[in-house]
Formats: sequence, structure tokens, C-alpha cells
Amino acid sequence: MITPQQIDQISFSQTRHGYDMEQVDKILEPLTEDYVTLYKENALLKSKMRVLVGKLEEYRKNEAAAQNAMESARASAEKMIQDAKAQAAQLVRQAQAQAQTIVDNAVADANSVRQGSIQYTDDMLKSLQTIMNHTMEGAQGRFDAFMNSMKSSYDIVSSNRKELSTGIITEKEEAAEPETENKNA
Repeated sequence: MITPQQIDQISFSQTRHGYDMEQVDKILEPLTEDYVTLYKENALLKSKMRVLVGKLEEYRKNEAAAQNAMESARASAEKMIQDAKAQAAQLVRQAQAQAQTIVDNAVADANSVRQGSIQYTDDMLKSLQTIMNHTMEGAQGRFDAFMNSMKSSYDIVSSNRKELSTGIITEKEEAAEPETENKNA
């Protein structure tokens, strides 16, 4: 049978997603105290049983009376042991139920936080998409205006060049011009 000292020396290793040690300690402390009480009661009952067995030897001469005393003592001891075991089992069930409730609540809380984080991320992504769309629309509008301005400037420069190039007389045209004047004279 495990002793109260062995229960006091039990330690749990901590993990990243393990139990909250403070909550486990809160459950184990009263459980340990109850177990110590039961352990002492059990030792007391065993001690009483030893005394009764000693008395039984003493009363062997009167077997009928001794037999009744032994049966009574045995029944009492067994009832006490069964009661103690039942009480210990009930405490263990209660502790397990409390631990499961704590775990279930922690999982629900973690899921709630995770869902909130997902919603926050979705909202951030939607905002970023809106900003990107507005930025692209604004940039496209400025680019279109710039391209129209460049096209207009190109058309004006091209038109001016065409006008200027029709008024230029080349050297061949100059040499041919005096001969035409002489023939007309």
C-alpha cells in the first residue's frame, strides 16, 4: 500500500500543454490529507485486529464467546475497511471529475482564444486587401493621367516637327532654285 510520505513525494513533470500545477496541487493537497487520515485509520484498524486476535487466543477456552467476539470484530473491521475504501474511491472519483472539468474548461478557453485570433487575422487580411485595392486604383489613375499627358506631349512635339520639316529647304532644292529662276527670266 502506498504511504502518505510517498504521496507527498510525487511530482509531475511539466509540459507545454500539461495541467496547471497549481490546480493539480489544490486537488492533491486535500486528497493527500484525506488519504493520510484513511491510512491512519487503516493502521488503527489493523492494530485493533491484532489486539482482537490476541484476545481470541486468550478466550479460546470459551470458544462460543470467543467465536462471537471474533466474528463481530472481523465484521466491524471489514466494514471499516470497506467504508474507508469506498470513501477513498469516492474522493478519487471527485478529484478526477474536478480535473476533467478543469481540462474541459481550459480546452474551451483555448478554442475561444484561437477562434478570436482567427477572426482578428481575417479582419486584418480584409483591411489589407481593401488598402491594396485602393492603392492600386489610385496608382492606376495616376498612371493613366501620366500616359495621357505623355501622349499629348508626344502628339504636340510630332506635329511641331512636321510643321518645321516642311519649311526646311535642302541644298539640292537651293541649287535647283536659281536655275529655275534663270529659265523663267
